[in-house]
Amino acid sequence: DPLFHIHLNVDYPFNLTGILYFPKIDNKFEIQKNKIQLYSNQVYVTDSVEGIVPEYLTLLHGVIDSPDIPLNVSRSYLQSDRNVKKISSHITKKVADSLSDIFTNKREDYEKKWDDLKIFIQYGMLTDEKFAERAKSIFLFKNTEGKYFTYEEYENLIKANQTDKDNKVVFLYATDVKEQYTYIETAKGKGYDVLLMDGQLDIAVVSMLEQKFEKVRFTRVDSDIIDNLIVKEDKKNEALEAGKQEVLSSIFKSQLPKMDKTEFNITAQALGENATPIMITQSEYMRRMKEMANIQAGMSFYGEMPDMFNLVLNSDHKLVKEVLADEDKECAAAVAPVQAEMDEVNKQRTDLKKKQEGKKDEDIPTAEKDKVNELDKKWDELKTQKEGIFADYAAKNKVVRQLIDLALLQNGMLKGEALNNFVKRSIDLIK
Repeated sequence: DPLFHIHLNVDYPFNLTGILYFPKIDNKFEIQKNKIQLYSNQVYVTDSVEGIVPEYLTLLHGVIDSPDIPLNVSRSYLQSDRNVKKISSHITKKVADSLSDIFTNKREDYEKKWDDLKIFIQYGMLTDEKFAERAKSIFLFKNTEGKYFTYEEYENLIKANQTDKDNKVVFLYATDVKEQYTYIETAKGKGYDVLLMDGQLDIAVVSMLEQKFEKVRFTRVDSDIIDNLIVKEDKKNEALEAGKQEVLSSIFKSQLPKMDKTEFNITAQALGENATPIMITQSEYMRRMKEMANIQAGMSFYGEMPDMFNLVLNSDHKLVKEVLADEDKECAAAVAPVQAEMDEVNKQRTDLKKKQEGKKDEDIPTAEKDKVNELDKKWDELKTQKEGIFADYAAKNKVVRQLIDLALLQNGMLKGEALNNFVKRSIDLIK
């Protein structure tokens, strides 16, 4: 059944009759092109309409008949024929006008069919600038509560509460309500509204809208901690001191399971005592580039890059504080001599490098260069030794691995043996 159909009936400045309809298609981009048949006085001409009608219209199905379409000529001739160009322009306008009329007079029906219709509108906006201009007022956003808004309606809804310190209105979105449930609820707890953008062309449309509107930014709800999604004022420095950051990073990094083409950057931030102790986020930019690589030629470089995630530890949370305190008690004696040696090596290395400042490479004695290389190697060895101490401690600390696995589980990243081990450990912890 068609979502909507559009009748064409023109007798000036050219003759044209026909009917086009928007077919309901699967949401996996199972799009069939070349389903518009062109006739001239009821004589079949072609169904290969790309280049004859705008690209997005090749997604529609239907029949067009016009005596002004010449018979038995090449497709390249059709593309350059003046009447064909006029017909193409008219059809574009007619489709946009018909959709606008349905939107204005039957908005409820339009909204009900939007989830199926949007791929046509999006494809048109991405491939035809004139259509994009006509369609911007009938393009709809849907939020996670199932309500629909035009761009202008939605901006007016959120701008009071979702404008950042740079005066940009931040559109938060999710791609899967179930998988990103916790992040969505956290955003709602701040009074934010969240869009649902689960279509195959949504990311491309998001990038297009950001280019068209300078004071707008789209960010997925799981791309950062909630306070960083919409930064409303410059933050005071609440970072954990460097030494403790290093300790936490070594402890938790040592217990992360190995995953193909996946890398983690571990940070600690003060998020408040009642916030979650650990969470995983993914950079909006890198994730979007990888998603665009799946639909846009020339971006395969991003598709080959590993997935980059941030493992964020809440330094205010009781469990993270306990890990730090317990580590200090268990590891201090073993770490102290290693750290003292590292400090001495670092001092020697710094003194040598200062001595070499301003000198050309050929003026530095070979013995000094060798000494610097030797100190660098020694420092790396000591660093590895210190990280080994933290790793041995972390392997015995069930809380560390439990926190990591909870974060992975929440993001659908805990599978196979790691998931089985998590279940066993969970049972042990509650015995």
